[in-house]
Amino acid sequence: MTPAAPALKIQRLTPKRFADLETLFAARGCSVARNCWCMYYRWSGAPPKRPAGVSYATVSRAAFKDLLDDGRFMGLIAYAGKEPVGWLSVGPREDYAKLQRSPVMKPVDAQKVWSVICFVVAGPWRGQGVAKALLDAAVEVARKRGVTLEAYPVDKPGHTADDNLWFGPKSMFDACGFDEVARRKPTRPVVRLTPV
Repeated sequence: MTPAAPALKIQRLTPKRFADLETLFAARGCSVARNCWCMYYRWSGAPPKRPAGVSYATVSRAAFKDLLDDGRFMGLIAYAGKEPVGWLSVGPREDYAKLQRSPVMKPVDAQKVWSVICFVVAGPWRGQGVAKALLDAAVEVARKRGVTLEAYPVDKPGHTADDNLWFGPKSMFDACGFDEVARRKPTRPVVRLTPV
């Protein structure tokens, strides 16, 4: 018998919830997130220059916090009780400058979309439906805002290591009703959903 998924509450990340995101990124299994701070795709080209002795993580965290404090929609955070257990970076495609030049994720057409960029789930919570709950919440946000979601999942046969699933597996998007609109690399489709 499959265990029931944990009761999760999904919230938009706000400045008041920033400390919860810090807690999540400090969790076991989230080392890449605490270095990147979901800024990799928000910058085009190389990351900004940083003063000697200042880490990439420090610069990324500060840039992320500035955007959040400025009122940008940065993403969704999942809670099990009061514990932050998952994160989804999602928002207007134009907020992710690196996508413009990506061979795999460049625009399919001129349609305005919101991009689903990456999932972060704390190690102990993986395999319990956290990413799916975050995606379901993103679909609801898109429905309420009247926007189309676009994503760039991984489509590989067999088991894929967690570290390669930042974009989520295609099967999860299929289950939510996303349709493939492009495929520029065998294992990386572009999928879309316009919730109604």
